[in-house]
Amino acid sequence: MLQHLHISNYALIEKLDINFSNGFSVITGETGAGKSIILGALGLIMGQRADAKVIKTGERKCYVEAIFQVQGLQLEKLLEDHDIDFDEKECIVRREVTVQGKSRAFINDSPVPLSLLKEVSSHLIDIHSQHQNLLLGHEHFLIETLDTIAANPQVLLNYTTQYTAWQRATTELTRLQEQAEKDKNDTDFFNFQLQQLEEAQLIDGEQEQLEEESNTLSHAEEIKQSLFQASGLFSVDEHNPVTELKSSSQILSSIQKIFPIAGTLSERIDSVRIELEDIADELDQQLESVEFDPARQAFVDDRLNTIYSLEKKHNVETVAELLTKQEELKNFINKIENIDEEVAKKTAEVNKAEQAMYAAAKELTVSRQKAAEKIEKELITQLQELGMPGVRLKFSFEHRNQPDSNGADKVTFLFSANKNTAMQDVAQIASGGEIARLMLSLKAIISQSRNLPTIVFDEIDTGVSGTMAEKMAEVMNRMAKNCQVLCITHLPQIAAIGVYHYRVFKKENEHGTSSHIDLLSTEERIQEIANMLSGAQMTEAAINNAKSLLKLQ
Repeated sequence: MLQHLHISNYALIEKLDINFSNGFSVITGETGAGKSIILGALGLIMGQRADAKVIKTGERKCYVEAIFQVQGLQLEKLLEDHDIDFDEKECIVRREVTVQGKSRAFINDSPVPLSLLKEVSSHLIDIHSQHQNLLLGHEHFLIETLDTIAANPQVLLNYTTQYTAWQRATTELTRLQEQAEKDKNDTDFFNFQLQQLEEAQLIDGEQEQLEEESNTLSHAEEIKQSLFQASGLFSVDEHNPVTELKSSSQILSSIQKIFPIAGTLSERIDSVRIELEDIADELDQQLESVEFDPARQAFVDDRLNTIYSLEKKHNVETVAELLTKQEELKNFINKIENIDEEVAKKTAEVNKAEQAMYAAAKELTVSRQKAAEKIEKELITQLQELGMPGVRLKFSFEHRNQPDSNGADKVTFLFSANKNTAMQDVAQIASGGEIARLMLSLKAIISQSRNLPTIVFDEIDTGVSGTMAEKMAEVMNRMAKNCQVLCITHLPQIAAIGVYHYRVFKKENEHGTSSHIDLLSTEERIQEIANMLSGAQMTEAAINNAKSLLKLQ
């Protein structure tokens, strides 16, 4: 329940501190006194849009703070999941607005995003303003009401899960079908690319070998001339290095008995000689092998041009990458050829998900229809007490062509205040007073099913008066046995039934006009209700009438 409200520098309120009690409280005051200002401040606590215009003239910021008793509301997990300290007794919600239009929100002194403020406050307080009477014509509100009364969170969760799975599978199927269509259109191109690669009969590593051979062939004469010159040095009779090394080895070998190290040197020279002989043989072989072959040169260059062209086309640099691309194209074309199987498999998955979704939707519909029967009976009983003896009403269910996130139900609330008048959509047929009584009765039923500690009614009595207003007040008083009820009203019949009575008023001083709120004593209540009955001219009859309404006579 709302235990304490502090408002600072908000509109006409410089500073306001007010305590609230459990049960049924009424708030009265002349038009323009500031009742709507207090309601607006509570709206900030609930996460409504902040506007710098609400800041009291001359001030830099305003703030609103509300303290709620939260025993039994099971907020611990919600708060702790967002790293907010949890107090089992109370929850402090604060909202600040600066002249720059910036807004900050706090829960138990921890800064929080506006989305979390809205979520937490929705568990703490419900404000029913006049425009919410129009919600009776809104399908989303009707479905939400049915689910609240049905108390079907698991059924609702199951449907949401199945609907999400169906939606995801449908999206994947659509994407697969679009991709399949695109890939099939590109099949000829992919086949052409694969054919080019396969016809090339590429071999990993051949590019490097061909480039080396091309380089040799293009410089054959220069290479052959150099090999000839190098080989010739081994062929001369005078200063032939092989012959001279052989002679040197023999000379050293002849003295190894008297100079042992000469033997070792002779062996080393023989090793060098043998290596030179091998080199001389290799030079002769290479000299014979190197020949300018125009046909081979043309083949090698043509082969390299084929490889270079394919590499450029596929934006790669090696034959190995071309071979990888070739394998990818094979796999891709094979996938395209089998895409119909994938589409069929995904279509079966969508159909299965759709069946599960419709089964969950049917279960959800059944739970809502049971809730509708309960609401209809209780509403009729309550509305008959509120002056509608011939009232008829019904939740009309139709099946949606396409389910949405709320299910497969299309719900309309049909209503007739008279037995002989056909039921129609409530938004088209009900008067303002009838809508007010309907919404009050509906909120009373909801309050029994939903663990909501505080409900605020802003002039729920619009369009009613006299005895009917008194009966509406009795309904709110009964509601207050389950939760805290605050009612802003202009009707003395409702004000008199409130257990606690607050009056909003304005004061003028040298600094301007400011709004205030007081909890009234019994004598002050008599005066306030008498004023509401008689207007500006206070009469003895009005005072006696006020006492009668308060049951003080």
